[in-house]
Amino acid sequence: MRIVHQPELTRFVAEVGGQQALLEYRLLSGQGIDFSYTFVPPLLRGQGIAEKLVRTGLAWARDQSFDIQASCWYVQRFLR
Repeated sequence: MRIVHQPELTRFVAEVGGQQALLEYRLLSGQGIDFSYTFVPPLLRGQGIAEKLVRTGLAWARDQSFDIQASCWYVQRFLR
């Protein structure tokens, strides 16, 4: 599985079997970022795809020195 960052759409995408799983974010004022939405199609759930998306997104945000927030409940689990 390959995860692609689409900064113009403020999201990370994993395409598996012709379906897309998403991690969306929004940039905040200053150096902030809010990970706002994670979605994995029902047929792809339970394969660790959401976790891979989140870990990839968080690693990128940390590399960019963003102040990370998460309004998405799933991403919040990784910030504790």
